[in-house]
Amino acid sequence: MRKQLVTTSVVIALSLLGFNGCGKGPSDPAGGEHAGEEHAHADEGPHGGHIIELGTEEHHAELTHDDATHKVGIYLLGSDAKTAAPIEAESVTINVSADGVPSQYLLPSVPQDGEAAGQSSYFEIVSEPLCDVVAGESEANSTQARLSLSIGGKPYVGLIETTPHEHDHDHGHE
Repeated sequence: MRKQLVTTSVVIALSLLGFNGCGKGPSDPAGGEHAGEEHAHADEGPHGGHIIELGTEEHHAELTHDDATHKVGIYLLGSDAKTAAPIEAESVTINVSADGVPSQYLLPSVPQDGEAAGQSSYFEIVSEPLCDVVAGESEANSTQARLSLSIGGKPYVGLIETTPHEHDHDHGHE
């Protein structure tokens, strides 16, 4: 009986730890880097795109798309999901599965004004099929997309929303 009570207590304790969230935000008793800040970031990034969380909020990406030109862009942002965060990379990758059929898109770097040589915070491709997927307009019954990149030698993967969404804001950015 005592062994069952101890096991049940351990299971409850572990469950409570699992539901505690990431431990960042106003209730962070350890006073981490986000202590006193609101945990959630806006759904829309500084360029009008969709925010993608990378890791445990140390990095973010912003996905933009222009339905008219089929341009898909990824802006790399810092932990605040607002500030450009250039990295050393020639490209980033978006892996897509549409009705179980995989495809991969390499978005080459497009260095922005003021960025150091060999670094970029923006990556872009022109692709109608990819644009349709990220705009939620794919004809496939089931789609999934993931952004994959490496920052400082550490791999990151971020989920990309592929469900239909409103187009109240302009995704086209020059």
